[in-house]
Formats: sequence, C-alpha cells, structure tokens
Amino acid sequence: MREHWDSCITHFDEKVANFISDYFSASDRRCIIFAGAGFDPRSRRIAEALHSTLGTRLMAYLVREERADPAEPLRQAADENEASLKALVANTVVERVRVFDPEDGAPIGGSLIARALANFRWPEGITDVVLDASALSTGIGFPMARFLLEYCEAQAGLNFHIMITSNPELDERIVGEPYSNPTYVRGFQGAVSDYGGNPIARIWLPQLASGRMAALLKIRAYHRDEIYKVCPVLPFPARNPRRADDLISEFGSFLTDEGVDARDLLYVSERNPLDSYRKVSMLKKRYDRTVEDIYTPELLLSPLGSKVMAFGAMMAAIEHGLPVQHVENLRYEYGPAPHGASDSPPDMIVHIWLHGPIYAGYHPARPDEPRS
Repeated sequence: MREHWDSCITHFDEKVANFISDYFSASDRRCIIFAGAGFDPRSRRIAEALHSTLGTRLMAYLVREERADPAEPLRQAADENEASLKALVANTVVERVRVFDPEDGAPIGGSLIARALANFRWPEGITDVVLDASALSTGIGFPMARFLLEYCEAQAGLNFHIMITSNPELDERIVGEPYSNPTYVRGFQGAVSDYGGNPIARIWLPQLASGRMAALLKIRAYHRDEIYKVCPVLPFPARNPRRADDLISEFGSFLTDEGVDARDLLYVSERNPLDSYRKVSMLKKRYDRTVEDIYTPELLLSPLGSKVMAFGAMMAAIEHGLPVQHVENLRYEYGPAPHGASDSPPDMIVHIWLHGPIYAGYHPARPDEPRS
C-alpha cells in the first residue's frame, strides 16, 4: 500500500517552477527526465525548466512514438522537438518505439517500451527520476510510469516525480484516428480477486473528452453485455466552467443509450490529479463493500482525455489493481485554433512527487484527524 498517495506532495503552475529552482539547485541532485519527443508543442517545457536549474546534472531519455504515415508537418515538428531537446541536454538517449507491429498491425508500443526500460543502463549517481507525461500517449506513458515507479521503490533514496504540462484547449485540437479494437494498457490488465465464483459486476469509468466518441464506442462494443453500470468521468472544476456541460451535450446520445443519469456522473478536477485518484479509490472501496459476497466487483478505467485526470486515475489503477482499456491511435492530426481563440492558450503545469525518502516518516491520518 502506498498510503502517502492520498496526500502526496503536489505543486501547480508557478509553484512548480519555484520547486524546480529550489529543490534541484542543490549540487548533489542529479536527475534523469523520461519524456516524449513528438510533435506536441508541450514536449520541451519541463525539460527546459529542469535544465535551467540543473544544467549538466540533467540527463534525458526521450521516446519517439512511431506510427505509420504521419502527416509531414507533424513529423517535422517532432524532428524539431527532438533536435532541440538533444541540443539542450547533452547526455540524451533517444528510444524510437513502434506503436504498431509492422506485420499484423497490432499495438505493441507498451511492451516495447517496457522491454527497452528493462534493458536501460542507468547512469550512476541519479537522485531523482522525472517522468514528463506531457507528450506521451496513454499506451506508452502508463507502462513507463509503472516501470519507473517500481524501479524507484526498489532503490534506496531514489525520488520519483511525474510532471505534466496540461492544456485542455490544445488537447481538443489533437485528433487521433483510432485503431479498430480496444486493448488493455500493458501492465494494467487488472487483478480481479476471487470472490467465491460470484458473477462479475463491472462498472466502467470512461473519461469523456471532446472528439473521442469513436474510441468510446469501440470500447463499449467490446464489452457488449458485460457492463453493469457506466459512470462517465467529467472535468469539474475546469478552466472552462462549461466544459463538463459541453461534454454532456456532445455525448448526449451515448449517455441516454446507457441509461446514465446525474447520479452516475463522476466529477474530478481538471487541474489536480489527486482528486481523480481519491475519487476513483473511494468508489472502488465503497463498491467492494456494497457487493461483497454477492458479486465480484470490478472497475474498468478508460482515460481518453486530460492527462492530469488520466494519471490520477492511473495512480488508483496501480494502487487497487484496476484494468485500464483504451484505443490506440493510428495517426494524429493537429487542427488550428478555433476562430477567435488564442493560438497559444496558457499551459497549466502539475508536479506530483510519488515516491522518495521524504515519505519515510509518513503515517496516514486517523479518521478523526484533519488531512494535512
């Protein structure tokens, strides 16, 4: 059990920059950042912030997710981001990962990145590992997060951080062409307990995001009659106060077909990943108690949108052994900003300190104690 996760250390926006400049300024800090080097304009921001403080004490492991027939402007943008990151961080490894098998077209990116990390020769003297999830897909980012967390937990004195540059408006401009079938994310197939052979009652928690209807329907069709209840996850509070309402309108036909009412909606913060972690964890514990000795309970997660919300749910999936199913994208398109909107809406930065010696003396609060 990772009991400190319920109140683990987080920073937001300008406080992330303050944390980086303060914490990493110590001369004995040596950091390696694991990040995506794709077309996403957020690819460089975390690395630039870390390098400004760490300088030559920063190393990088960059992942290029390779999909068939990428649009030329996106390939050029990825090449530019990779070149800029390599120029910024002298000690850099670039791992090119085929997301799909060239022979049968099956998604294999998660398995390949896990194998690559298992064979990685770690530099000596590393004190901190940072996963920059800003430009990593779910199928690559989740297996990386799990591997790096478990690696850091197995080492004495090693810190593990996740940092995310989030921009929901920009996310809506990145549109993927979904693969034909959903898949379980590598390392997140779930661990359903044996409840004496009782039937499974599965609650599906799809994270709603604009433009992801096709992926949502593919996952739903895969399970047919296996879903007991659908509890869509919506962003609230959100930078755009109407974002949740807009998503309910966009997915109205799906919600009606599934018999979803207002009591089934799960609202989580668009800004704080711990809100997602806590609410999914709470739902898991309550559901287990409710159906104990009658059904085998299972929560199925499908993170389709905001990485902040998705990685909070990932924490719950790791903690409780929950399955995570998504639809990999064959390719992406990066659309223009809506008419009248800013071409560069402000980014939101999140830092989560998942593991490290700082938690050595942590003990969870009793029910009658206030949460710190």
